[in-house]
Amino acid sequence: MTATITASGLVKRYGDVVALNGLDLEVPTGTVLGLLGPNGAGKTTAVRILTTLLEPDEGEVSIAGVNIRTDPGRARERIGLSGQNAAVDEYLSGYENLYIVSRLYGISPADSRARARELIDEFSLTDAGGRPVKTYSGGMRRRLDLAAAIVARPMVLFLDEPTTGLDPHSRNMLWDTVRKLVEDGSTVLLTTQYMEEADQLADDVVVVAEGKEIAHGTPDELKRAVGGDRVELVVVRDEDIQHAELALQRAGLRDVRIDRDARRLTAPGTGGPEVLSDLLRSLTEAEVRLHDVSLRRPTLDDVFLTLTGHDTAESGGPGDDAARTKQEVQS
Repeated sequence: MTATITASGLVKRYGDVVALNGLDLEVPTGTVLGLLGPNGAGKTTAVRILTTLLEPDEGEVSIAGVNIRTDPGRARERIGLSGQNAAVDEYLSGYENLYIVSRLYGISPADSRARARELIDEFSLTDAGGRPVKTYSGGMRRRLDLAAAIVARPMVLFLDEPTTGLDPHSRNMLWDTVRKLVEDGSTVLLTTQYMEEADQLADDVVVVAEGKEIAHGTPDELKRAVGGDRVELVVVRDEDIQHAELALQRAGLRDVRIDRDARRLTAPGTGGPEVLSDLLRSLTEAEVRLHDVSLRRPTLDDVFLTLTGHDTAESGGPGDDAARTKQEVQS
């Protein structure tokens, strides 16, 4: 497949800090690449370079066949960007926001009006299109922001944690929208801290740490790479956590991961269902009360923790000022 986004040997230094250390990326046309990594991994820097907002110290980038060093203007014509926070003017209506963005892209007034109306309907904002955005819910703002990102029908879409803070219903709506954009031929680079989101949307995943790639593959390939099942316990009382951890260790399960807020303990295990028999016997002897116990396949959360040493809850997103970033792309 032809690659719409290619980056080779990206290096970016800030004094003694190496933000990117020879990062390579390739995103085939009409696919989604999930870019994952803990805070400080280099995701922000990579996205800013790919969207022409920052020049690399070394390396090359091509967006839809355009070299961003030699022709950044043409590259920007092919790019849409939706950041972590909805970059919309809350005092304007949804329709007015889309009209202004369309005009900034150089689209004629008549076509801008038509495009704004089209997107208001497409993103299920018809009833709210004439209202000030300050009256919108969080999910409505995110849909409007994504609509603004595709006003000019970009070939390449960068989504920087697009569903942060959304409720499950709004998140699912945005996932459906992204799937439709890809079906229509868009190429997407997605940064996210939600592993379920990457699992749902990404054709390929690149995990970065300390400015370089540490793993690359489909979600299923990465899950297989970490291997084994996961034993998961949810205990009733806080005081059960320590006893449950000891019981896991007595059953031969090591590297126990503890979420104290959820009273959840997770450990990699081998041996299939048989391992649960010894564990349940040990838990009963220790008088540990359980809400739940299960044996499951690895998830992308497990992949993330294994590869980076960070829980996804501890990892932040790129941390860009989304409004400023989007304005820079449009200018």
